[in-house]
Amino acid sequence: MTAPSTSTGVNLTDAAAAKAKALLDQEGRDDLSLRIAVQPGGCAGLRYQLYFDDRNLDGDVADIIGGVRLVVDKMSIPYLSGATIDFADTIESQGFTIDNPNATGSCACGDSFN
Repeated sequence: MTAPSTSTGVNLTDAAAAKAKALLDQEGRDDLSLRIAVQPGGCAGLRYQLYFDDRNLDGDVADIIGGVRLVVDKMSIPYLSGATIDFADTIESQGFTIDNPNATGSCACGDSFN
């Protein structure tokens, strides 16, 4: 598998970009980015955070994908390189999903990994 061509190393699918753009448009602000970060926590050791953010942190790396500014902080990049953010909208579930080839294991709830 080849590395993504994005600066952040994270891929945002068309479905995820469209949903994020729709949510951003609802907010009515043009200063928000979609931030993905990795934080300590969860039963497997690391937990994803995916949220809209108006901050610019030192060392942030950003990409514009599908009209959405995707931001990753410098500490999270090694954990997220090659990850794909998707948006599922099925009868069973709706929400953003993260497929991360760097995760060697995850917990049953799917919210954390190691």
